[in-house]
Amino acid sequence: MTGEERREQLLDIGRTVFADRGFEGTSVEEIAAKAGVSKPVVYEHFGGKEGLYAVVVDREMRRLLSMVTSSLNSGNPRELLEQAAFALLDYIEQYTDGFRILVRDSPVAQSTGNFASLISDIATQVEDVLGVEFKARGFDAKLAPLYAQALVGMVALTGQWWLNARKPKKAEVAAHLVNLAWRGLDGMEPKPQLIGRRRI
Repeated sequence: MTGEERREQLLDIGRTVFADRGFEGTSVEEIAAKAGVSKPVVYEHFGGKEGLYAVVVDREMRRLLSMVTSSLNSGNPRELLEQAAFALLDYIEQYTDGFRILVRDSPVAQSTGNFASLISDIATQVEDVLGVEFKARGFDAKLAPLYAQALVGMVALTGQWWLNARKPKKAEVAAHLVNLAWRGLDGMEPKPQLIGRRRI
């Protein structure tokens, strides 16, 4: 194997083991054994478990962000919402190990980025779409970031649940997510009021 091929092999094995055991439950010894190499080979490529984990997390974050961002390229607002929901569900289906790693907490994830920061990045993309739609409907476009976080958070949490449930089918999950989000956005009041007694 070339050095690059060995590095890719270690990344693939690392992703699988981290997804299965988590950061704390994974050892360099196990990764090396599964790759059929000695521990120093892992250290040579990544400096240790933390370095390998950081590269795996970074790659998965970039892959998911790319899939969602590229889904927001054309269509009316409802179609864009559908495409974004499908992009996240597609990622979960195709890169299950990567998603399991992204939604887990670890000390390394906190320093290299985490699922919350990734969701925030995706929400920023959605914010632009909502801002245009808010202006067209006469709503306060400054509230687009709040609604973008709410929408993306709803899809992301549903995705975490679907990761293990896998029922109903992906298209049905996307349809229900969009139904809730779109019906809520479609009937939205420009200046919503609270109906209970609490005001602060």
